[in-house]
Amino acid sequence: MSRSDRPTIRDVARAAGVSKGTVSFALNGRPGVAEETRRRILDAARTLGWTPSHQGRALSVSRAFAVGLVLARPPELLGADPFFPAFIAGVERTLSERGQALVLQVVPDGEEEAGYRRLAGAKRVDGVFLLDLLVDDPRIALLEELRMPAVTIARPAVPSGFPALLVDDRPGIAAAVRHLAELGHRRIAHVAGPARFLHATVRRRAWEQALTEAGLSADTVVEADFSAAGGARATRDLLDFAERPTAIVYANDLMAIAGLSVALERGIAVPAGLSVTGFDNTELAGYVAPPLTTVRTDPYRWGREAAEALLDLISGVTGGDIPVPPAELVVRASTAPPPS
Repeated sequence: MSRSDRPTIRDVARAAGVSKGTVSFALNGRPGVAEETRRRILDAARTLGWTPSHQGRALSVSRAFAVGLVLARPPELLGADPFFPAFIAGVERTLSERGQALVLQVVPDGEEEAGYRRLAGAKRVDGVFLLDLLVDDPRIALLEELRMPAVTIARPAVPSGFPALLVDDRPGIAAAVRHLAELGHRRIAHVAGPARFLHATVRRRAWEQALTEAGLSADTVVEADFSAAGGARATRDLLDFAERPTAIVYANDLMAIAGLSVALERGIAVPAGLSVTGFDNTELAGYVAPPLTTVRTDPYRWGREAAEALLDLISGVTGGDIPVPPAELVVRASTAPPPS
C-alpha cells in the first residue's frame, strides 16, 4: 500500500460519523468522549486498518504514548509466576485499545530507582505502574520527585497522592484459615513471602489475626521467596518440626504446589495427612493432584483497571482509588479434616 493509499484520521472520522478532533481525543485517551463513541471510533480504525503515527502524536503533544513497569524480580521468577503474565496481559489489552505501548524493565534488586530515573530522564513513558509495594516504600517519594504519574497496585503503607487499585488479600487468607479451623485443624502453619513486600506482610498478618480470632496459636511460620524452590524448602522445614502442622496456608499457588510435591516425597498424603491452601487461583491450581484449595484473585482485571486509571491520570482526569472485588476462597480437594 502506497503512502497515499493508507487510511487517514479523516477516513476514521468519516467511518465513525464524528469529527477529526473527536477521533484524536478518543485515541489519545482524553476526557469528553463517551465510551460508546470511543468504541465506535476504535472499531472503525481497526476495520480500516488505520494505525496512528506515534512519532507524530508524540511530537504534537509532547507525550511518549507509552507507560512503564519496572520490576525488581529475577527474570526466571517472572516466567514461573503466573501473576505477572496475567497482569501484563490485562494492561496490554487496554493499552492496545487506546493506541499506547508498555515499556517493561526487569532490573536487579536495588536498581529500581535507577530504572525509574532512566525512564523519566529519557521521557520514554508518560506514567508508570507500581507493583510489589514495599512496607516502607521509597518509590512513592521518588515518583513524586520525578513528577511521574503513577497507579499503585494496593494502597501503600506510606503517604501517597497516587490513585491505588484497592486490592485486599485479607478476606481470602482469613477465609482459608476459618475453613481449616472449621475442619478441625489446630496446628495451621504459614509459608509467607518476603517480609519486605507489603502484600506478603498483609497476608501474614491476616493469617495471624484469623488464627487469634479462632483461639489458635499463630507461631508456626516460615518465610520464603514466592518461588517453587523457596516453597519446597519452607515445607521441608515445617515437616521437620517435632510437632508438625496438619495444615499449611501458603502465600501463593507456586509455593503451595511445590509443597504438595514435598508432601508426596515424604510419603504424606494430601489431604489425609496434610491440608494445603494456596493463593492466586492460577490455572494450574485446578489440575494438580489433588486440585488445590486456593484464594481467587483477578490479575488480568487488575491490569485492565490499572491501565485505564493510569491513562486517565495522564490525560488529566483526576480519579480516586479504584475498587476491585476482594479475594475469595475456592475450596477444592487439598483440604480435609486433620488425621485423627
